[in-house]
Amino acid sequence: MTLISLSSALAVTAAIAQQPATKPVMDPAMHMKMMQPAASDSASTKGYKESMMGMMQAMPMTFTGDADIDFMMQMKGHHQGAIAMAKVELANGKDPQAKKLATEIVAAQEKEIAVIDTWLKSKGK
Repeated sequence: MTLISLSSALAVTAAIAQQPATKPVMDPAMHMKMMQPAASDSASTKGYKESMMGMMQAMPMTFTGDADIDFMMQMKGHHQGAIAMAKVELANGKDPQAKKLATEIVAAQEKEIAVIDTWLKSKGK
C-alpha cells in the first residue's frame, strides 16, 4: 500500500468514526406500551402516562395536506395533553412554583384551545 493510499484510508476511517451514531428507531406500538400505567407506578406517574396516551390519541394520525388545518388539529391535541399533565401536577405536586406554572398552563392552554376551536369551526372542521 502506498503512503497516499494509507493516508486516504486513514482519513476516511477517521471521518466515519466522527459521524454520530444512528439512533435506534422505536416502534410506535412499543412506545404506547411503555406509556401503559403499571400497578407499581405512583399516582402521578400513572397520571402522566395517561395524559401522554390521551394526547397521542387526541392528535390525528391522518393529515389533510393543509398546513394550517393540520397545525391547528395537532396543536389542539397537544394542548389537551398539556392541560392533563398540569392537572396531574396540581393533584400530586408539592412545589409551589411547579403548581403555579401548572395553573398558568391550564388557563393559557384552555384559551388557546378556544381560539383553535373557533378557527377550525370557521374552516368547517
